[in-house]
Amino acid sequence: MDLLFLEKLLLSLFFTILLAILISKLRGKRFKLPPGPIPAPIFGNWLQVGDDLNHRNLSDLACKYGDIFLLRMDQRNLVVVSSPDLAKEVLHTQGVEFGSRTRYVVFDIFTGKGQDMVFTVYGEHWRKMRRIMTVPFFTNKVVQQYRFGWEEEIARVVDDVKKIPEASTTGFVLRKRLQLMMYNNMYWIMFDRRFESEDDPLFVRLKTLNEERSRLAQSFEYNYGDFIPILRPFLRGYLKICKKVKERRKLASTKSTDNNALKCAIDHILDAQQKGEINEDNVLYIVENINVAAIETTLWSIEWGIAELVNHPEIQQRLRNELDTVLGPGVQITEPDTHKLPYLQAVIKETLRLRMAIPLLVPHMNLHDAKLGGFDIPAESKILVNAWWLANNPANWKNPQDFRPERFLEEEAKVEANGNDFRYLPFGVGRRSCPGIILALPILGITLGRLVQNFELLPPPGHSNSTIISSTPPLYHDSTIIPWRHN
Repeated sequence: MDLLFLEKLLLSLFFTILLAILISKLRGKRFKLPPGPIPAPIFGNWLQVGDDLNHRNLSDLACKYGDIFLLRMDQRNLVVVSSPDLAKEVLHTQGVEFGSRTRYVVFDIFTGKGQDMVFTVYGEHWRKMRRIMTVPFFTNKVVQQYRFGWEEEIARVVDDVKKIPEASTTGFVLRKRLQLMMYNNMYWIMFDRRFESEDDPLFVRLKTLNEERSRLAQSFEYNYGDFIPILRPFLRGYLKICKKVKERRKLASTKSTDNNALKCAIDHILDAQQKGEINEDNVLYIVENINVAAIETTLWSIEWGIAELVNHPEIQQRLRNELDTVLGPGVQITEPDTHKLPYLQAVIKETLRLRMAIPLLVPHMNLHDAKLGGFDIPAESKILVNAWWLANNPANWKNPQDFRPERFLEEEAKVEANGNDFRYLPFGVGRRSCPGIILALPILGITLGRLVQNFELLPPPGHSNSTIISSTPPLYHDSTIIPWRHN
């Protein structure tokens, strides 16, 4: 009996200490914290919300706890923002205070502890990297210099699909061909080179590495080890795999496009290295950022656009009619044409609204204690802006669940993708916004326009709609299988 009493006493003491530690962490500085579910000892809210912190689940929590709420993931604070006004505070008004990025053990491996641009903390290094990357990548001059290459790449896609008999009967796995197109679009800019085919050994290796890196960066193993330090010893084998992937990143060059010896992005970047502004590792991480942040995200948006056009044939036909009317039947769309095709622009905007490639944007962080929405935000909190919910909240949009490009020609005609309205932030806004918007929008316009001009996009035989559509966008969609009927 005495032993049983002692056991109960020790257990009670143990949980009392844990509770005291938890309360001390939450109340020690007398913070007025945002509302949220009550955290459990050690694990915080992990057991309640699980590993799937996707935009839809976080939207449900916002409906329960409000436009700003707090999740405790062991030692980390995760603050979720779900209103246009609060998004403006994080991304614009207090853009400096919330301008840093959170640090994770896996991202430290893939970014050399923040030696890149996308995931580095806000400060002098970020400003330097942004400046070095802007001139060779993110200006209208770059668009005009490389648009001919983009137009050539989508023309190759069209020609290749026309040569495949099953494309107009049983269906065709289009994703792989579009993936090659997107790699070539960006490698024109980076290296003035391109891959010859999907079977190119270098392309296959590079694609495999990027897919493996993305999988590792999203893995539950990585998440629990980063959020719950007590479990990090179990992460060692996993981290070794990450390091091996990183070590295999340096690849040989692709085939030159012989683009009249134009100065490409890598030339500008190597010039900066020779001047001592950056080192060799910085060069590698700049290429890494483009691989991860530009190629796959744009590809996802192209896929979503195709899927929505397949599932809405009346919208597809209206877009085709606009292309024929404005450009003339058989006249292939070019980059300058995209600016005089309002319905095409509306289709792109609606795709980015309903099927946002990065629905929670890239997480932000405040280096110091801050205020937000009347609440205290402890230093080094991870801040998520639920951009998808901003663009799909029924309180702010008319029938947001519907794919209706007409909204951007009617009640939302003044809303642009550049962040002029904080309800619609597909590329973010402010200091840490995605500079790739200047490349993504014309590539989306050229690609979707050419496909609709040259083919009737249909669902697979026996299906009423495209199999690509799912409730939430996975990192890599299943293969798109769509019969193509040549116009």
